Amino acid sequence: MTTVFDFTAQDIAGKDVDLSQYRGKVLLIVNTASKCGFTPQYKGLQAVFEKYRERGFEVLGFPCNQFGHQEPGDEAQISEFCELNFGVDFPLFGKIDVNGDDAHPLYRHLKDEAPGLLGSKAVKWNFTKFLVNRDGQVVKRYAPTDKPEALAKDIEKLL
Repeated sequence: MTTVFDFTAQDIAGKDVDLSQYRGKVLLIVNTASKCGFTPQYKGLQAVFEKYRERGFEVLGFPCNQFGHQEPGDEAQISEFCELNFGVDFPLFGKIDVNGDDAHPLYRHLKDEAPGLLGSKAVKWNFTKFLVNRDGQVVKRYAPTDKPEALAKDIEKLL
């Protein structure tokens, strides 16, 4: 059975990252954007990461420019923006597509494992979140409007 740990993605610096390095951790995978109404969620994502990282929790951020062109910068600009404005130190990855023919294979898997409302597979907007258990299985999908701090009970159950 395929899990999240079977995929590879480029980090924000362009280095290939084998996601199997997160085996045994609970993950929150999020497609992000720097110029979105939900961008302040970076603060909540960082807070949740800080609260639970010692217990084996990681947030993985995947910048995406598919929704209203709200992530126009390159990887260096994205990284600087996140660090300066929100103190982000959870792992950020290179900009990807989450929908369409060029969707990253990880996101194809996430959408297959946790369809959205009414069975829709497409990611509808920035800051859609996927919670993954320690075995790499997708447990739940959250809407962009779901604030990171509101996921605490679900995260704690998996830790």
